[in-house]
Formats: sequence, structure tokens, C-alpha cells
Amino acid sequence: MNGEDDYSHLSLHQLFRSEAESQAQILTQGLLLLDRNGQDLKAIEPLMRAAHSLKGAARIVNMEPIERLSHVMEDCFVAAQKGKLQLTGTRIDRLLSGVDLITQLASLSEADTPAWLEQNKLHVANLLVSMYEAADPAKLNEPSPIVPPLPSLPSATAPAPSVADAYAAATPTVVPAAVPVAPITPSAIPRDEQVLKVSVRSFDRLLSLASESRVATHSLGPYMQAMQRYKKKKHEMVTAFEQLSDALSSMPIDDTVRERLLQVRQRIDPVRQELVSRIAELEAYERRLLAVSQEILDEVLILRMRPFRDGVQGFPRMVRDLAKSLGKDARLEIVGEDTLVDRDILARIESPINHMLRNAIDHGMEMPEQRLANGKPARGSLRLEARHSAGMLTILISDDGQGVDLDSIRKKLIERKMASEAMAAEMSSAELLDFLLLPAFSLKDTATHVSGRGVGLDAVSATVRQLNGTVRLETESGKGFFITITLPLSQSVVRALVVDIAGEPYAIPITKIDRVMEISRSDIFSLENKQFFAIGKDHIGLVSAAQLLELGDTHATESSLPVIIVGSGQRRHALAVDAIIGEQSLAVQPIDPIFGKLRDISAAALLDDGSPVLILDIDDVLTSIDKLASEGSLRQVQRVTQELDAMAKRVLVIDDSLTVREMERKLLSTRGYKVDVAVDGMDGWNAVRSVNYDLVITDVDMPRMDGIELVTLIKQDARLRTIPVMIVSYKDRPEDRARGITAGADYYLTKGSFHDETLLDAVVDLIGESDK
Repeated sequence: MNGEDDYSHLSLHQLFRSEAESQAQILTQGLLLLDRNGQDLKAIEPLMRAAHSLKGAARIVNMEPIERLSHVMEDCFVAAQKGKLQLTGTRIDRLLSGVDLITQLASLSEADTPAWLEQNKLHVANLLVSMYEAADPAKLNEPSPIVPPLPSLPSATAPAPSVADAYAAATPTVVPAAVPVAPITPSAIPRDEQVLKVSVRSFDRLLSLASESRVATHSLGPYMQAMQRYKKKKHEMVTAFEQLSDALSSMPIDDTVRERLLQVRQRIDPVRQELVSRIAELEAYERRLLAVSQEILDEVLILRMRPFRDGVQGFPRMVRDLAKSLGKDARLEIVGEDTLVDRDILARIESPINHMLRNAIDHGMEMPEQRLANGKPARGSLRLEARHSAGMLTILISDDGQGVDLDSIRKKLIERKMASEAMAAEMSSAELLDFLLLPAFSLKDTATHVSGRGVGLDAVSATVRQLNGTVRLETESGKGFFITITLPLSQSVVRALVVDIAGEPYAIPITKIDRVMEISRSDIFSLENKQFFAIGKDHIGLVSAAQLLELGDTHATESSLPVIIVGSGQRRHALAVDAIIGEQSLAVQPIDPIFGKLRDISAAALLDDGSPVLILDIDDVLTSIDKLASEGSLRQVQRVTQELDAMAKRVLVIDDSLTVREMERKLLSTRGYKVDVAVDGMDGWNAVRSVNYDLVITDVDMPRMDGIELVTLIKQDARLRTIPVMIVSYKDRPEDRARGITAGADYYLTKGSFHDETLLDAVVDLIGESDK
């Protein structure tokens, strides 16, 4: 598709709007660079080109005001490049005002432009006069007229001179010669910036399919492992045949037998080579699929990514203008403009960054004379940086102002009865700064138009929490204030720690985790029916994750207990889980709105093995903990030590049906029995010889070794014959029952007729209740 095909459906006015936005951005960034670094002739060159292109484009679409503004800007830049004119702060202010007008005019629709110009013609004329004065070296020392702000909407005005009259009044006697016009073409929009709009629903579906593709690819893993086991068994079989063949070759055997052995050997070798070759091909295929599926997922995610600059390009101008309005001098440096950020995060983080920059100028930045007295440059410096770190997006905002007075925070806490004098005195710097993130907490007694009382950092904290991120504040007296925001790289994929809670997997976003550790039973102490353990001088509350999710109680099968520490300050708690499964990148799948907001749950995902997992909403979890604590409903975490575990009666369940196996396991586990499972008779035979079981429950029809064979082997073994064996089978004919009893089974139960209590009653009859 060529350029004409790409843009043939756009009007000239739409093309002009796109070019005007691009050139206005170049002009703004260049003027701010000149304002910061002084007269840099290299920086003037792109400004001349931008103004020249704008002038030609405006002439084609008959936007006379923009053509005039661009023309005078170009003259100004040419004079500056030749050394005839200095681009002072006053001139840059006027040029930036001209860029603002160009941007606003370009944003109007073709139909609305004439009416807007008619209603605001005096403002446009005054701005043109101001611009012509800026381009006149003779008027360098004259005070600049105050240009009113651009009206955003058409306003009703009294009859005024015509637009032509206003332009005539604004035009100097000598008009600079025109420069040849560069016509606008569809190529004005770079091809690498062409975009295709995709609905959120379509993207979510594409992401879901990419995620399912990755899961499906990972499912080849168990199959490959099975093939490797098959390869090993085949090797063992071939080895056994070779040994048999060697043994027979040394014995007098019939020629027919010898010929048969040779034939078998000749058939085995090609099969062995074929198997090795096919497994190698399958492994290569699996690797390719894994790579392709991951690349598909990565490319889908890139569709949502935009460079950091797209969300922050207006901040340098805002910082400069706001500082000047407060009588201060400040400049913003942006680092990491090319860092890719999720579109949703970029859109939602723009307002919080704006809050923090405005607060830094209003609250933290000193007046120029005060900075000079303190040995600092008169011009204050702010820094905004974005980078990827440890699989996360980190945004750093800092200034070299006076910092935050920690004693003022202590005083405010005591005044508002949020802490006693003793408590406030003991609080660390981090704990004190956390109060700045609370709603309506401010060190200023009066609100201003720049940063309202208590509004800013609390809004930042709320937005970052919604994005599964964290905010950390630091200060250094007299040297500055530092804010670190840590966010997921994408809202579509979350890096999470997968844990086992009451036998079910749950995911916790890494950004919400303070620490992961194991504690021993002796580390836990109780106070007022609540459990705690110590980390240094801090006492961390211990809460059962299973209780929070209404899944029963947490049972750690070892003497140590895995815990996940979440939250901060007074809301810092440790969630006791059964086991840590591992860390995974999960493609987030929103829960269907029909379910509403699920308590303690934010979304769902699929693990690499295809298993569904729920992602915990940690802010919700902390609220649930506070509620249970206030009600006095927190239960103590039950720890199953190795000693207690040894007291439980142990049962082996053998069945080739996953459903039956799991049903029987859960049924017995709830009654306190320790339950192991086996997938067939051979697996069960290996298990029963390696572990001391109190009871074996087995099916009959199974691969490799059926239940009757298993029972026979157990009852013939001198060490195992005393273990009770129960057969649970769909076969309910008298002869089937007799066959099982004859083999030595102690109990025969049919699957078609038993209920939960029937099985449990039979287990109790054979081995009694669990001692646990």
C-alpha cells in the first residue's frame, strides 16, 4: 500500500492538523532547549525548518493566521542564526504563545475555524503585534505587552473591526520577503507512525488467544517427558534382549531360533534409530513453538506500548511557565523518553506526575534569591526519569529544592491527634513520609491555585495502587525530595508469585509483595488472640490466607511456614500459605462483569500448564484483614509439624481416573487422613513398597497392572500382607466381588452405589478414625 492509498481518505485540513501537531511539538521542545541552554545555533536549524514547513502547509489550506505566525517565527529564527537577534526569555515567551495559538487553531474543525477567528480576532491581532515586536531587534528593550490566554471556546463579543482590519493593524510597514512554499503531501505523516485503531475488546480477545497459545505449547512438556520415559524403557528392553541373545548364542539352539533372533535384532535397530530421530524432531518442534508463541504474546503486548515521551512531552513547558508565575525559575529534565510504557498506564499516570511536579515547584522549590543564599544555582532543577528495572517500570521524580521538614510532619500528626508525642518521636523517616500519601493530609495551612490542601500525593497513591504499583518517598533536608513509583510494565501481563492456599493456586502481583520468607513454629507468638513474629524491631501480624479466602485453615506440611509479607506501616501483614509454587508472567483475563466485584480478587489468568488461577487484590485483602481484626475473628494459623503429620493415618488411593482420585483424596483429607495417590497398579505397587501405609484403596481396571494383580502381590508379600486393602470398582457382579475377595481384598465397594459416608464408614471400619 503506497502513501496515496494510506491517506487518500483524509481531507487536506486533516492532513494539515496532523502536520501542525508534529511541527508545534518540534517548536515547543526546541524553544525550551534554547531557553535552557542559551543561544545554540544547532538548535535553531530545526526550528527554522518547522516554521517554514508550517507556513507552506498553512498557505495551502488557507489558514492565514497560522501562515503569518509561522512566517514571523521563521524570520525570528533566521535573524537569531545570523546573530542579529538574541532569543531572550521574553522573546521565547512570545514565540511559545504563538505556538499555542497555532496548536489551538489547528485543532479546530474546518467548519468551526471561521467562527472562532471572527469571535477572537482582537486576541489574534494582539498576538501578531507581539510576535512582530519579538522579531524586531530594535525593540529588544521595550516591555512586552501582556498577551491574554487563548480562549478555549467561542465567546460572545461586542461588534468589532473585521478580521482584515485587525490583520492590517497588526502588520508592520515592511513585510519580510516570502520564502518559497513547500507543498504538503501525504508523506508528512511518517510511515513508522502510521497506526491501526483496534477496539479494546478485540485486543483483549487477541491477548487471550496468544495466552492460550502459549499454554497449549507448554502442554507439550509432559508429553515430551513421557516420550523420554518411553525411550528409556525401550532402551532397557533392547538391553534385555541383547543380554538374552548373548546368553542364547553361547548355548546349542535350533537354527530356526537363531534365525528368529537375528530377524528380531534386525527389526529392533531401525525402530530404535527412528524413535531417537522422532523424539529429536519433536523436541525441536517444541522449542520452535515455545519461541513463536512467546513472540506472538510479546508482539500483542507491544501493540499497547508507547514511548514515555508521548505522555510527558507537555511537562517541560508546564514546569517553566508555572515556576515563572510563582516568581521562581525551574527547568525539567526528562530521562528515558524512549522507555516503552503500557498505553493505559501512560494515560493514567499523566495526572499523578502532573500533581507531583506542581507540588515540587510550589512546596519544595525555593525562590531564586533564597537558593543563591543557600549556595545553590538560582534556577531549580527537576528530573523525571522512566526505566525498566527487574521486569518492572520505575518512574523517578526528584527536585533539588528544600525537601520536606520531618519535624513539621511530626508536629502536624500531634496537632491532628494522629499520634502521641512519644509515637511521633519514634517514627522513622519512611513512616513519617507515608502520612503525606493520606487523603487531606498537608503541611500547608492554606490552599493555593497550584496545589490544593491535601490534594496531590494522596491522589497519586490512589492511582498507583489501582495500577498494582507502589510509591516510595524520600527526602534530604535542604537538598531535595525524591519519589519512586514502581509499576507493572503492562496492565495486560502481571509478574506474579504463585502460591498454594488450601490446595488451590493463587497469584500475588510482585509489586504488592514486600518480602517472601519462611518462619519456624518457635518464631510465632500470640498477643490478644492475634499471632505475630518479629523482623528486627518490627512485629508482623500473621494471618491465614485460607481463612481470608474462606477456604478453611492453612496447613504447612513442614516445620517451617511460608509467608508473604504485604502492605506497609501499620497495615503490614504476613499471609500464611501452604507452599510457594513459583514466579510466573500471567496474561491477565478480566473476570466477567456478571460476577461483579469479587472480594479479595482482581482478575484471573492461566498458568503455564493451563490451570486457571485467581489474582489476589492485595488492597482488598488488607481491608479484609482489618475487618476480621476489628471483629476479633482472626483464627490462629494451624501449623502441621512433622511430628503431628506422623500421627495421621496414611492412605494410598490408586485409580487411573483423575476425577475419582481427587474426589477420594479430598474426602479422606477432610477427615484428617494423610492421602497419597497413584495413577495405576504399577505406580501403586512401587508406592506401597516405599511408604508405610495404614490402608490401600484401589480400582480394578487400570493400565500396566490391574487392581486384582496388585491385591495379590500385596497379600503375598510378607511385609505388606497386613495392610488392609479396599477395592472400589464399577464392577458389581457377584463373580467380580468374589474375585476381589479371593485375591485378598478386605473390603469391596462399588462406585455406582456408594456415597461419601459409605466410603468413610468403610475406612473407619478398617483402620478407625485418624489420630490427627
